[in-house]
Formats: sequence, structure tokens, C-alpha cells
Amino acid sequence: MSGIAKASFIARRAAQKERVRILYRRALRDTLNWAVHRHLFYPDADALRERFEANRNVEDVETIDRLIADGEASYNKWRHPDPYIVPWAPGGSKFNRNPVPPEGIEIVYDYGKEEAELI
Repeated sequence: MSGIAKASFIARRAAQKERVRILYRRALRDTLNWAVHRHLFYPDADALRERFEANRNVEDVETIDRLIADGEASYNKWRHPDPYIVPWAPGGSKFNRNPVPPEGIEIVYDYGKEEAELI
């Protein structure tokens, strides 16, 4: 294998590892949307991990690409339709609940210091 081909192979494998890592984290996070309680989540998380571990030792680059594509398709098919969003995160129910005051209104946070200045 020439130097360029070897570098290309290493770069492709690194990209595949990154795609697998991202897919696993997304699927694990989405599992929490389906099973909110931890006693229901842990068996599902173990089953998900077993699915990923079953193909851990695959070496053929084309097979890995096919497995990743199948995994992403399966994830998109079974993704939760109404995922849980932390209330204060973007898209949550409390996000931007208190808007920025309009221009020209000054809010002074002195917490009682005005009394000390008068004395």
C-alpha cells in the first residue's frame, strides 16, 4: 500500500469511527425519549450496545459503510416523534421566556446599596 493510499485508508477509517460514535450517542440519547424511567432505559441501552458490539471487529471498509448506512436508516425510522427537550434549552418551554428589556430601560442591580449611600 502506497503512502497516499494508506493515508486515505486511515482518514476513511477515522471518519467511519466518528460516524459510528455520533450514531451511537444519538441512538442512546433517543432511547431516553422512549423509556423515561431508568429501570426501563438500562435494558434498552444494553440491547443497543450489544447491536453495536456485534459488528465491532468488522474490517472491510465497504461493509462498515453499509452497516453505518443501515444503522442511520434504522435510527431515522425509529426516532421518537416528540423528543424530550430540556425546558431551558432552545425549543424548550422556558427558552427565552423573559425577553430582553426594550432599549432605554435601565435595570439597576444594587441590592440595597442605595440605602448605604444615603447615610
